[in-house]
Amino acid sequence: MSKEYTCLGMMSGTSGDGVDASIIRSNGLNELTILREKYYEYDEKLFYKFHNLKKKINSLKDLKTFSSEIKKLENDITIFHAKAVKDISAGLNLDLIGFHGQTLYHNPEEKISLQLGNGNLLSQLSKKKIIFNFRKNDILNGGEGAPLTPIFHKHLIKSKKIELPACILNIGGISNLTVVGNMNDHEILSQDLGPGNCLINSWIQNNTNKKFDFGGEISSRGKVNEIILEQALEIYESNFKKKNNISLDTNDFDISFARGLSLEDGAATLTAFSAKIISTKINFLLNKHGKKIIKIIICGGGRKNTNLVKQIKLNSKKNISFYNSEDLELNGDFIESQAFGYIAIRSVLSLPISFPSTTGCNAPCSGGEAIDF
Repeated sequence: MSKEYTCLGMMSGTSGDGVDASIIRSNGLNELTILREKYYEYDEKLFYKFHNLKKKINSLKDLKTFSSEIKKLENDITIFHAKAVKDISAGLNLDLIGFHGQTLYHNPEEKISLQLGNGNLLSQLSKKKIIFNFRKNDILNGGEGAPLTPIFHKHLIKSKKIELPACILNIGGISNLTVVGNMNDHEILSQDLGPGNCLINSWIQNNTNKKFDFGGEISSRGKVNEIILEQALEIYESNFKKKNNISLDTNDFDISFARGLSLEDGAATLTAFSAKIISTKINFLLNKHGKKIIKIIICGGGRKNTNLVKQIKLNSKKNISFYNSEDLELNGDFIESQAFGYIAIRSVLSLPISFPSTTGCNAPCSGGEAIDF
């Protein structure tokens, strides 16, 4: 029997609102037990400090210009994680911590993916072994550094004995899809699709004192401006056909095309824009499977936006069956943090975490740097 590790996986997603934490016990292969899970929301100061800085970072030059501000924020974010570690792990003996950090800048063309999180500092504060900087090795091996969760998505689909092909659609700030064709690791296809919550969240944050459109309630009251929507989709298609990236960043998109619309109509138009891109990409990626019925399990915070999910379903092919993660007894809020616990264990075991069909790397490769306390 292969050795099992008790690992805390910590994920700060592209919505940049806090830290999802999951303690799992796993062998990095086929065995996994969830022990504890908890969400730690950034306080107002940290939330806006991160988002205001992220808006300023659009190039390598910006990273240098704001280096001192970035370092201070990284410290704050690491200390926030350390407090979460102490809280969730009380009374448990952890073997290691999978520390993803908070993505500040991701640009596949420049071969850079920067996550804020000081592994050395977290190790000192938590007195635990830390696995971090998960994306670096993939980039060094020709990949884009993202997405990294597909190998875990494959494990979930296998553990639930779902008929293949099957998919997991994660809707965070950015949306991404994992398609599992069979149980061979090389039959995992994954790609970021486009905006998930990021545009809707930005619109709400810019026009109200709220952080997101809870349940899609605001957008459902609005009317989609079809002319603006059509123009925005045309511009999007022409821009992204040239890039053809596997992975995306929230800074790849902006809400300027909705300027001048009312709160409700802007939210409705941005929701329609995001849903159209997601469904179009899903249809394209699943086209080779013809008319075969395919299950898609939806996870991430975006699954709670009923208006967004409704429109994704309406625009997707009729042979696609959508399920909420909870329908399969999966907690959709913590799949990504579970994934980074699982990936951290695979890192310790030198097992691959990324593949040519997921990140575009040259060959399956492991990743993550270890800091031993």
